[in-house]
Amino acid sequence: MNHQLGHPSVVTALKEAIQSAELQAITFRDYMDICLYSEPYGYYRNERLKIGKQGDFYTSSSIGSIMGEIVASFICKQLNSESPLIEPVHIVEWGGGNGRMALHIMGEIKRTDPAVYARLTYTIIESSTYHRQQQRTALEEHAQVIQFSSETEWLAQTPKDQVYVLANELLDAFPIHRIRYKDMLFQESYVKWQEEEQIFQEIWLTISSRHILDFLERTKVQWLDGQIGEINLEAESWVSRVAERIQSGSCIIIDYGDTAEELFAPHRYNGTLMCYRKHQAQDNPFIHQGEQDMTSHVNFSSCQLVAKQSGFTYCKLQTQREFLVEQGILQRLQDHFDPNPFSEVSKRNRSIRQLLLSDQMSELFKVFIASKHSVINEKKVSR
Repeated sequence: MNHQLGHPSVVTALKEAIQSAELQAITFRDYMDICLYSEPYGYYRNERLKIGKQGDFYTSSSIGSIMGEIVASFICKQLNSESPLIEPVHIVEWGGGNGRMALHIMGEIKRTDPAVYARLTYTIIESSTYHRQQQRTALEEHAQVIQFSSETEWLAQTPKDQVYVLANELLDAFPIHRIRYKDMLFQESYVKWQEEEQIFQEIWLTISSRHILDFLERTKVQWLDGQIGEINLEAESWVSRVAERIQSGSCIIIDYGDTAEELFAPHRYNGTLMCYRKHQAQDNPFIHQGEQDMTSHVNFSSCQLVAKQSGFTYCKLQTQREFLVEQGILQRLQDHFDPNPFSEVSKRNRSIRQLLLSDQMSELFKVFIASKHSVINEKKVSR
């Protein structure tokens, strides 16, 4: 028995998918999809704690309330610079985790801009029952402002003005196609089951998907022989579907990633796929199925290309640090020194420094904003 195999029900789901596949192997994308999203024991579907000290990783909303406050202030600034003061405002958070980001955003809007709060609907699109429950509990004080929706329900509605869609560490967890360039040909990673050794094994086969070939054709980067990289087609389709629902407003993506030149550069010879479990990072996705997080860096070049094709008129990519500084985070550092390290002032100042200085978050993390202006404001903008 292989002790590194993950949750028995996820392992069974994988074996069944492999056995019923024509090649007795499934694409790495489908393998990752089952590991993360199969019901009810896939990594993002099970009821284990994932975020924070007891979990597997931290997010920017685990570090104090600053990130949410800054996002709130960005949205209010945009609204106040261009919107009629009576129109409804829609914030839509996709995959809200434990609800902390929503709590910080709504708290800040209520405190600093009650007029916006009064016309706000905050929709959380959450497919995990476990997380939805956590969010309801965390957000009780804002119950009258909150709605829960499924992706399908929300995407089916008509486009609206003043829609702000927020994706905080969402796109990095979409299942990816794993690609290798070998002997002047591109191949795709597939996964098969080895009965004797009781392990999942990676094999490389010719690429059959037109979408992947198109992607490789328009990504003008030079691969080295044997180089591995990831292609996240779902991130592209997500951006274009979200765009259809935004008549005016912005899509705000906070995630780690980079431009295509950087992601497929020679020093990324093995790609960016990483697995996280109990705060330990490693790069073997073929163990601990359903019990470890699997992520890869977001390709912001492809997000930007799709955003422009989908009607967003303004796109900006910054590091998280640049975004925070531009939105006035330094003004939030409290000047007076408080000798008590556990006071609110000290904790707040520490979390600001952590967001700005920790190499992991401030530079690796990017903030991508794609906006559309409403017809009313086109005149303002074009002047």
